[in-house]
Amino acid sequence: MTVSTDPKHGVRVTASGLKKSFERVQVLKGIDLDIAAGEIFVIMGPSGSGKSVLLRQIIGLDTPDEGEIQIEGKPVRLGTIMNRIRLAIVFQSGALLNSLTVGENVGLYLSEHRLKTPPEIDRIVGEKLDLVGLRGIELRHPGELSGGERKRVAIARALAIDPQLILYDEPTSELDPIMAVTIAEEILKLKHRMGLTSIVVSHDRDLAFGVADRIAIMHAGSILCTGTPNEIRDSKDPIVQRFLTVELKREGERVL
Repeated sequence: MTVSTDPKHGVRVTASGLKKSFERVQVLKGIDLDIAAGEIFVIMGPSGSGKSVLLRQIIGLDTPDEGEIQIEGKPVRLGTIMNRIRLAIVFQSGALLNSLTVGENVGLYLSEHRLKTPPEIDRIVGEKLDLVGLRGIELRHPGELSGGERKRVAIARALAIDPQLILYDEPTSELDPIMAVTIAEEILKLKHRMGLTSIVVSHDRDLAFGVADRIAIMHAGSILCTGTPNEIRDSKDPIVQRFLTVELKREGERVL
């Protein structure tokens, strides 16, 4: 099966029997996933559950000890994924270069690889910034922006290649609740406008239940359950319920 070159076509991502250990500590314990083309799939779980390691497996930065990741039915090999599909990542920190303007950041991949002419890059930069509600800030620098604006610029940069698959690593971390909602709205808008496949790694319950088509809950290197937001809410697994309902209580009260 060939991967579509249509920018409005997402890709199917599957994992089967995925295992990974570091220094004899098994971090992934036989992960199985099937992410449909065009869906928003959220991977949730507490710190240390293996979310970030799983993300690295999906994008081909690490090789599994056992099992396999496939995109559109073809195995993902270390360092080759970008030759087959248009993949973009929105890092937790945003990873913008402070020495460059916003416009230069958004168009960086296109200019570095000489994929477009300067006028074409300028047009694409403007279009992608407009998609995230930031048109007109091309000449500003990241240091002049709020945390939420930097996250949206990072999304615009990811969109510059018209990705088929986009991965978000904790996209609402360090944001206030209002801006976190804005980022969630952007993720939803992009799905409807572009049809790309989105994988979101997050511990933000509001984000997950607000944007996900389906959610996978990870714990200690395993997938406890996968389902729609309603199915996850109705899960009888005590670990899942604790993760979804834990709240900080005042001194002298139990943590539920």
